[in-house]
This record gives sequence, C-alpha cells and structure tokens, in this order.
Amino acid sequence: MEEYRSERRDKNSFAFVVVLFILLIIVGASFMSHY
Repeated sequence: MEEYRSERRDKNSFAFVVVLFILLIIVGASFMSHY
C-alpha cells in the first residue's frame, strides 16, 4: 500500500511540474512577442 501512495504522490508532482512548464512557455512566448 505504501508503494501505491508514493506512486500517487509522484504522479501529482509530475502534473505540477507539467503545469509549471506550460506556464513558463506561455510567459516566455509573451515576453518574446514583446521584444
């Protein structure tokens, strides 16, 4: 059961990293379009 819990936590952290990466791309694109 502990393995399952750690697996879920890894999945959540992975989703968080993906969201951060997408936000970074959006901010970078808007920054590049400005200059």
